[in-house]
Amino acid sequence: MAETAPRRAVTSSPARRVATVAVMPEPVLPTTARTLLARTARVQREGRAPALVGGVVRDGALSWSAARGDVPEPHTDVQFRLGSISKTVTAVAVLRLRDEGRLSLDDPLERHLPATPLGDRTIGQLLSHLAGASSESPGEWWERSPGGSLTDLALDRTVVVLGAARRFHYSNLGFGLLGELVARFRGRPWEDVVRTEVLEPLGMTRTTPRPVPPAAQGFAVHPWADVVLPEPEHSAGVMAAAGQLWATLADLASFAAFMLGDTGGVLDRATLEEMRVPAGVDSSAPGWSAYGLGVQVIRLDGRTLVGHGGSMPGFLANVFVDPEEGTGAVALANTTSGLDPLVFGLLADLRAAEPRIVEPWRPDPAPLPLHLLGVWFWGPAPHVLRAVAGGMLHLGPLPGRAGRASRFVRRPDGTWTGLDGYYAGEVLRIAEDHLNLATFVFTRTPYDPEGPVPGGVDERGWR
Repeated sequence: MAETAPRRAVTSSPARRVATVAVMPEPVLPTTARTLLARTARVQREGRAPALVGGVVRDGALSWSAARGDVPEPHTDVQFRLGSISKTVTAVAVLRLRDEGRLSLDDPLERHLPATPLGDRTIGQLLSHLAGASSESPGEWWERSPGGSLTDLALDRTVVVLGAARRFHYSNLGFGLLGELVARFRGRPWEDVVRTEVLEPLGMTRTTPRPVPPAAQGFAVHPWADVVLPEPEHSAGVMAAAGQLWATLADLASFAAFMLGDTGGVLDRATLEEMRVPAGVDSSAPGWSAYGLGVQVIRLDGRTLVGHGGSMPGFLANVFVDPEEGTGAVALANTTSGLDPLVFGLLADLRAAEPRIVEPWRPDPAPLPLHLLGVWFWGPAPHVLRAVAGGMLHLGPLPGRAGRASRFVRRPDGTWTGLDGYYAGEVLRIAEDHLNLATFVFTRTPYDPEGPVPGGVDERGWR
């Protein structure tokens, strides 16, 4: 099918979001549109997907979308199964409970969901696939078999396959348990909670636990012939939180806008930033790939991309955003396997054809007296303390030198807390003659004998 214009902007739900005027984003240039369409067409043909829809998100809405294969119009309103993108929705529901003070990510699961073999594993470990839980639930393959309750799973110690926090191990079961935790806290089924607390406030009214027409039929494509086989669809029961949801391209674009920062009151932006911080690293990935709190974090071609992929029998889905560029890409297809991820190519094409024009630099008051900024020495190693946008500080090695670097934000008591890098969470104290950071002392000259250097400085000095 040919490319069409977006059918609607990503708008706010009056139930939870501040009312805004729905403004269509600036469309991509015609040359860019042809490049994006050519890539989408090639992926659909070479991957032999019966139906494929894709789009790019900019300024909070779809700025381009297209469909290939058997997709009725408007293609932005046809449901496909999201698979594991449902995990990110579940994670948002869990983090809302944390932000309300109802739980801590360091709480053991047993405290809120008793009588499971994973009771000593924390909620944070489950969110980041570090709990050592088995990849799948016991019994028949849950993705192709109707599911039941948590009791029906009859969990035993065999679902504990690794020690806690030992390594990244993707676990569908872990998110099934998190969905049950959400349901018990709220006193309502998981699907009702995510609908009222996440989906509706984001304007995702065409995202549902089961397909609502128009919806694509899921297919498997034969590996050696151009024929297809329908895949089953059912309720996954307690495992729904790991992969149950169906959504349209327009709704998935709304979710991409959410991940770019248009949180609409569903989450605090600081919590969204917390989700993006890599926790569990997938060492089996060919590139730099990690997992935060319910989201995948990938380093690709010098960019850090955040989002999630999804697969269920008959369906593949992807939503990834480039926070630095302020763009996102979404794709949905009704095939079980064999399709190269479209979204990464769409993001690269859009960045190459229409790179973001950054805001102009403007003077900004420094958060410290200027004489405290500049070069400080950790032992003999020179570092630079400088003011950066947003009233923050940055401490790192001189350009071209290796070393530890972090940004810092001011605390009410006048000290500073590390936001990222080696010193994340550590406290920086700034004095006239030295910096104290995680027991390290930085002085104005290398091993300044007048400074409080731990262990002292040889009184004979440099020689």
